[in-house]
Amino acid sequence: MAIYTLGSINIDHVYQVPHLPRPGETLAATDYVQGLGGKGANQSVAAAKAGARVFHIGAIGTDAAWTLEALQRHGVDTSNVTQIKTPTGHAIIQLDPQAENCITLFPGANRQISDAMAARALASARPEDTLLMQNETSAQSSTVRLAADMGLRILYSPAPFDLTALQEVMAYTSLLLMNEGEAAEMVDAFGALPDCDVIITRGADGAEWHSPKAEPLFMRAFPVTALDTTGAGDCFAGTIAAALDAGLSPEQALRRASAAAALQVTRLGAAAAMPTAAEVDMFLQTAP
Repeated sequence: MAIYTLGSINIDHVYQVPHLPRPGETLAATDYVQGLGGKGANQSVAAAKAGARVFHIGAIGTDAAWTLEALQRHGVDTSNVTQIKTPTGHAIIQLDPQAENCITLFPGANRQISDAMAARALASARPEDTLLMQNETSAQSSTVRLAADMGLRILYSPAPFDLTALQEVMAYTSLLLMNEGEAAEMVDAFGALPDCDVIITRGADGAEWHSPKAEPLFMRAFPVTALDTTGAGDCFAGTIAAALDAGLSPEQALRRASAAAALQVTRLGAAAAMPTAAEVDMFLQTAP
């Protein structure tokens, strides 16, 4: 089995700041680092490090070949990533001492992925495989329809949150992954959760899995001291995808994803901070 991620690839510019800036404030950073990011890349790396076979579908500019090398080092297949003339997407991330962040995103090449690029990548997919998607790329509507016709499991993180994109994709989704703010906005708009399975993450209050034909599952968060929360939701999503791909039950998948996210926030960075399956195993052996 395999996971195909239609997802963004970004260059993350991370600035350590004494506090998140106020309107009109000029603020001096205390540190700076550049790394691989983007919700799609983060989820691909998380899934690969969790043990899954992962194929990334995306686009970068001619300015960031190193991002492909980084993905490959983490075990992600990049044969379906296309280099184009549009600059690579990037994010300006400001991180305060309490691990809160503020992010400005430039989509760049991520919004130039064509329907044909995605279709070519899915040509080798099989019904037992998974399509993992977020809201940071183009080609979503056609790709999710194709994947559904092929019988793939479809995991969708509707972030950055957009009701129009959600409506287009929701009918084809097997599992919807949302934070509590996104879930509340969706319920306000549609009146209820959709008929598919839905995971709602609630930060320090844990996560819950809602299924139309079963009682909700609840998983507590593991207590840790957070250093950087950037990419925590992507870590959770990628680990869930890998766990389901490996045949784990929803309860087992929730536990592993919660543990992986807890480990990830104790490290600086996004993709580079994703834990391995062995690290999650060790954490779970000693977790309260």
